[in-house]
Amino acid sequence: MLGFVVRRLISAVLVLFAVSIAVVAIFTYGPSDPANAMCPEPKCTVERQDAIREALNLDAPIHVQYAEYMSGIVTGREINAGSETYDCEAPCFGVSFIYRVNVWDDIKDRIGPTVSVALGAGVTILLVGVPIGMFAARRRGTMSDKAVIGATLVIESIPYYLFVLLAFLFLAVGLGLFPQKGYHSFTDSPLQWAWALLLPWLALGLVNSSKYARFTRGSMIEALNQDYIRTARAKGLKEGRVIYTHALRAAIVPIVTIFGIDFGTLLTGTIFTELIFDIPGLGLRALEAVGQSDLPVIEATTLISAAIIISSNVIVDLFYSVLDPRVRIG
Repeated sequence: MLGFVVRRLISAVLVLFAVSIAVVAIFTYGPSDPANAMCPEPKCTVERQDAIREALNLDAPIHVQYAEYMSGIVTGREINAGSETYDCEAPCFGVSFIYRVNVWDDIKDRIGPTVSVALGAGVTILLVGVPIGMFAARRRGTMSDKAVIGATLVIESIPYYLFVLLAFLFLAVGLGLFPQKGYHSFTDSPLQWAWALLLPWLALGLVNSSKYARFTRGSMIEALNQDYIRTARAKGLKEGRVIYTHALRAAIVPIVTIFGIDFGTLLTGTIFTELIFDIPGLGLRALEAVGQSDLPVIEATTLISAAIIISSNVIVDLFYSVLDPRVRIG
């Protein structure tokens, strides 16, 4: 087990290393000009912009810029932008072109809301999709099964941003059943935190739970047709134990794998959810940075999002190895 954990951690570090190189390269060689973003024309002359590029060390080789950027995350660094000098403490992801503040100070409080929305929606997906899929599998071929499959196909055909927008307009604005906007920190009030995020969790979770209902149904049908299930029933085990102890454990393994892959998509899906419900999350800040060409913020949010996605996949892989020991052997 220890060897499996070490291998997964090493591979996660290598993937994050590759992502960081790609992000820095895009920042350096991309179409956007950092000097023009910090001091656009005609406010700044070409000579002033050249001075800013030199101060930012943009004329240095890519490996030098990468080493400086990554060392700044660990130890901090001093950033010169023309006549201004910024003492950027670790973790230093640069200085915002628009607000002229440490990027980490700008975005660190936004990670919590994004992770809160994604985790709550993920729990909703599993709590809704898996039981519905099990229900349909145990009634395979009946009207109940056909109704469930038809409903999931209808829900999945609706774009998630439209589904979330309709939920907001009808349930929050129209009927007033949920708060329209706002976010409360979990440490300040767990109840207000959960109440403010309940509708975003339900909207984002329900629209994604439809495919998990179908995945679970197919996986459960396959598991229920295995010889060991017939043997367990022949031994006189209770149907509940056969379903939840034997069949579900085998059927849930591919669901966990798919969920680990989809969690990254779920994180990106929070962008529109944060925009609609005015949640001050990482996705909303990244969207604002794109519109403002605030490249350090875009770079930092990309790296942090990649780190969150890679970490979640490592956790899922470890959980997967607990469910199926053959993964550790392989």
